[in-house]
Amino acid sequence: MSIRLLIADDQALVRGALAALLDLEPDLEVVSEVGRGDEVIEAAKSARPDVALLDVEMPGLDGIEAAAALRTAVPGVRVLMVTTFGRPGYLRRAMEAGAAGFVVKDTPATQLADAVRRVHQGLRVVDPSLAAETLVAGTSPLTGRESDVLRAAREGGTVADIAKELHLSEGTVRNHLSAAIGKTGARTRAEAARIAIDNGWL
Repeated sequence: MSIRLLIADDQALVRGALAALLDLEPDLEVVSEVGRGDEVIEAAKSARPDVALLDVEMPGLDGIEAAAALRTAVPGVRVLMVTTFGRPGYLRRAMEAGAAGFVVKDTPATQLADAVRRVHQGLRVVDPSLAAETLVAGTSPLTGRESDVLRAAREGGTVADIAKELHLSEGTVRNHLSAAIGKTGARTRAEAARIAIDNGWL
């Protein structure tokens, strides 16, 4: 029996290349491909894959949010994150969301296929260099609310815009922004958001 795969990546070329490489393996079969995170659940319900390979950065839902949604909606599907960006915070968040593995896209095809098999068997697979970086980097210093405010701030809205979007008072938004700026060592909220993104905290 082949291991059935769903591939989610917003870059069509990358998605197609991954599908072509994995389809060459005699025991692997790509049964669904999507380009958006918010298409993952429906595709999984329809195609019933054994393993979902999810990119981290996708429109609609990011791969980590899609992994968490999959765990609830289609709990039998194992998740392997495959990303260009090996950011330590991403690994921690992905594991908390229920991902069983995390590898970078420049992983050789044979190793990627092996990672799929191991995840399917119920094992955890993590890029070793990224695992080491994650241990060194530690956890995100931001609270959940500070993260929410920074996410909203990276779109460039005013304090009033952010307050309205998150149903908070403007004073509360300013307090969270100030705390996030202090914790990231940034000078501005835009810089704080960039630092948080670079570390995989958002």
